[in-house]
Amino acid sequence: MDRRKFIRNTSLSALALSLYKTGYSGSLNKENSGRKITVGAHVWVYASTMPGYDVSPILSQIFSDVAYAGFDGVETMEHPLRSAVNTKQIKELIEQYKIKLIGSSYGADMWNKDKQNQIYEDVDLIFTNMASVGARTFGVSVGEPAGRKKTEEEFDTQATLLKRLISLGLKKGIVLNLHNHTAEVENKMYDLRGTLKRIPDVKLGPDLNWLLRAGINPVDFLKEFRKQIVFMHLRDQLTNGKWPESMGEGNVNFKEIGDVLKEINFEGDAIIELAHENGFVRTRPLKESLKMSRNYMKKTMGI
Repeated sequence: MDRRKFIRNTSLSALALSLYKTGYSGSLNKENSGRKITVGAHVWVYASTMPGYDVSPILSQIFSDVAYAGFDGVETMEHPLRSAVNTKQIKELIEQYKIKLIGSSYGADMWNKDKQNQIYEDVDLIFTNMASVGARTFGVSVGEPAGRKKTEEEFDTQATLLKRLISLGLKKGIVLNLHNHTAEVENKMYDLRGTLKRIPDVKLGPDLNWLLRAGINPVDFLKEFRKQIVFMHLRDQLTNGKWPESMGEGNVNFKEIGDVLKEINFEGDAIIELAHENGFVRTRPLKESLKMSRNYMKKTMGI
């Protein structure tokens, strides 16, 4: 599955209604101040306009915008981290803007036995470049066969590669987490549970909006897997199922999510990943939407 295919517009399910916002309070800031949560921005909203989703030519703009918006750092996609030249530029941007490269997202067909060595070598290169600039998280999407569920053999192949990558990351100070889109959590989380059956303690980095769109209540997911969630993507949604321009302009109850993060004592990375539907026309610069989103997180979630 191409992780960036926009989902068809659908109405929200009944369970999603429980996540609609009912207002917010800034009182969580003091309550959560002792928890170690890094708040970052993912590059997808920029990558979606670039050939091959490669943000390498606009890294300077991204770091400038994210710093302006008040984030702790950037989560990139993997493309720039295959290049020593781009990695050097990232290091310079980190120093210039005083924010981190938190890590990278990454997608590949890890179930395909014919691609195992190719993927491992690719990730090894990316990890080396990540480590050189102090990045420490790696969100993995495992891919899916076209038009069918994975077989038990394919789950075994996938798990074998994931274990190798987890071990490789630990040697370089990088923590791998399983990232979901809809495919990994549809059908009663068939794909995710197939991986968890083989690697029960794997770290998780859920995208709460893709959970919602797959019919999974994000609050229930956070509570069920509280012990292994180290990372998450956050995105707002309107009652018609579409994405708004920034967080706080949709209807998701982020105060409730913030309360649950406090309840489960979440410590890790919370990353805003803005996304816009095909044909969406922005009404403001991206840096302003990022700033609005960052301020909304502070007010509603206390982070």
